[in-house]
Amino acid sequence: MASAGLREELTCPICLSTYTQPVMLRCGHNFCQGCIGSVWDSQGGSGLYTCPECRAEFQERPALQRNLKLCNIAERFLSTQPEQEEAVIFCTYCVTSSVPAAKTCLLCDASLCDIHLERHSKSEEHVLSEPTTSLKTRKCPVHKEILKCYCTEDAACICVSCWVFGEHRGHQVESLNEASEKKKEKLRHVLEKLTSVREETEKRAQSLQERRRDAQEKAAGVTAQVTALIRDIRKRLEVLEKRVLSEITRWEEQVSLRVSDLIQQLEIKKDELSRKILHIEELSNITDPLSVLQGRESDNADFCDAEEGAKSIKSIILLVLSAACLPPINPT
Repeated sequence: MASAGLREELTCPICLSTYTQPVMLRCGHNFCQGCIGSVWDSQGGSGLYTCPECRAEFQERPALQRNLKLCNIAERFLSTQPEQEEAVIFCTYCVTSSVPAAKTCLLCDASLCDIHLERHSKSEEHVLSEPTTSLKTRKCPVHKEILKCYCTEDAACICVSCWVFGEHRGHQVESLNEASEKKKEKLRHVLEKLTSVREETEKRAQSLQERRRDAQEKAAGVTAQVTALIRDIRKRLEVLEKRVLSEITRWEEQVSLRVSDLIQQLEIKKDELSRKILHIEELSNITDPLSVLQGRESDNADFCDAEEGAKSIKSIILLVLSAACLPPINPT
């Protein structure tokens, strides 16, 4: 079957034979170089050249270029095919002229045209068949008689002599027509079974194709759902990201304002402490004991204020540190 299909693909539409030096036209059709050349030679007088397949028209005769790939395929195909000679079988008795034979007589070992066939013996001994040259396959190689019987024990076509006194004597024998009909009947049963199996195979293949289509449709539906879900999650994440970043920015602004106030308080405390430190340093540098002891009453208060100022500074620092802590974020 595959060989027949390939032979059809490699057949020139003009000569109906396998391509010989195939060429391809601009329209895509292929022909033997000699075939298309002959066609165009006959069209030369009209000044218009056409493709024999699709009737595409060319104002000028196209230059023919060989289709090398198709040429190689055709040559390789021909090399794998047995040589077949379509020899015409002529009448054996028409010696003055070659007249095609209509039938071949297996008994006479001769081919006959229609005229000689009318004159030929009509007895049952003269077995007629389609014109053939392979008469040896239709005669017994031992007795040179026409094969008329079929030995069912040896599954062989035999002549009458083989059955009567030859090596098939005593075997179960049938006529060729009877044996042929029995074999055809068996083949018909086999054909019915094979046809049934083929139909069942086609149904299973169709069922599998339907299952594949269902799977593809379901996969497409799940893919669409997952895509929509992921798209929704992505949008929610973007909204959450914007909200969290906004909260962080707002917290940063609040902390910055509070810390700025605390820093300003620390600067004020630092100036006060610097002033008191300077006064104490000046008092410490006095060499007169009486002047040190008779110092202002506020000196003792300065000492107390210094201790209280240190505690106040520590409190402010703790407030700065607590304000700098990031508050917890609720993701909902």
